[in-house]
Amino acid sequence: MRNKRKIINDPVFGFINIPTEFLYDLIQHPYLQRLSRIKQLGMSSFVYPGTQHTRFQHSLGAMYLMGEAIAQLRQLGYEINKEDCEGALAAILLHDIGHAPFSHVLENSLVSDISHEEISLLMMQQINKEENGKLDNALKIFHGTHPHVFLHQLVSGQLDVDRLDYLRRDSFFSGVTEGTIGSDRIIKMMDLYKGRLVVQEKGIYSIEKFLMARRLMYWQVYLHKTSIAAEKLMIYALTRAKELAMEGQELFASPSLHFFLYNSISKKDFYQRPEVLENYALLDDSDILSAMKVWMNHSDVVLSTLSNGFINRRLFKVKVLQQPLSRQECSELNAQYQQHFGISEHDANYFWAVEEVANEAYSPNEAGIQIKYNNGDVKDITEASDMFNLQVLSKEVKKYYLCYWPVY
Repeated sequence: MRNKRKIINDPVFGFINIPTEFLYDLIQHPYLQRLSRIKQLGMSSFVYPGTQHTRFQHSLGAMYLMGEAIAQLRQLGYEINKEDCEGALAAILLHDIGHAPFSHVLENSLVSDISHEEISLLMMQQINKEENGKLDNALKIFHGTHPHVFLHQLVSGQLDVDRLDYLRRDSFFSGVTEGTIGSDRIIKMMDLYKGRLVVQEKGIYSIEKFLMARRLMYWQVYLHKTSIAAEKLMIYALTRAKELAMEGQELFASPSLHFFLYNSISKKDFYQRPEVLENYALLDDSDILSAMKVWMNHSDVVLSTLSNGFINRRLFKVKVLQQPLSRQECSELNAQYQQHFGISEHDANYFWAVEEVANEAYSPNEAGIQIKYNNGDVKDITEASDMFNLQVLSKEVKKYYLCYWPVY
């Protein structure tokens, strides 16, 4: 037991303690170790070179913050037993294990109809079988079926420890100081009301800062036009590779990537064919990068051009549009690529795209952030705050990005 009580030095939070043997075993599991080979922010390093941190680091940070939140609630006198504490720590530790390489790219190209959240749940269920039901409590918390609703809110909610970690961590590594939040202050202001998570009245300003930081991070980092362009370039390269593979062309790929290129995989397959999850669990960023480095020299002009562009940072150019292109504009743009590359109308579609991006920092339609006043009253943050632009934060903002291959 002593050998498994490790301390990890985290650049954001300092020393993180792994409190139980079971949590250490989870950290050592191949599913979780795989996250150390997947970038947290996918393509953001094309804009912010410091964003090389991984999903694994984020999972450890979220686990640390979960421990801090539980300690705060216990200090206020709420009873949370050891089993529920370990279950909550396990749930947040494993919440991201279903992420695809580069965080979102694979789920948009090589598999269909299934989200990374669903795959995370499948992986947790698989680990639970291996551990003879030790994750039963964590799964209840993850699902939201546990009697302590607030534990699920800490895993998945508008003020969960997932968001508290990724905002602070992503701000730290990107250098975008506008995204910095006082996660420790927010946790110290947490309380419960009728079994649900609330924030004490004196924490209103910290929540306002949190919501503003989230909005800024989305536009400056997560939805940055260059990141979107790089992601679209990789998705198109993988989609083209999949198309060629299904036509019978032989492509270089690792065994796990080969499996997804040469098989049509849907949500149903994840539930009915064990080998699908096995191969998915072996995929990480290196599989995609190594393949694209080889595809740079492929005879197919679409695949080689897109792969070369990604590897050598010749990305799609981006224009911000007020509305999508008209059918006529799409036809004219497509015709330019047909003529330039001497390719078909279908193949020319790989060289441009119109992406719709949206940002909503706070959703009043979901279970919101509740403020608990000293007199016992509870109000939603939109009612409690006197900050004028909170109305803006709860409004969805849409933009349209035209991504197109630069023809020189």
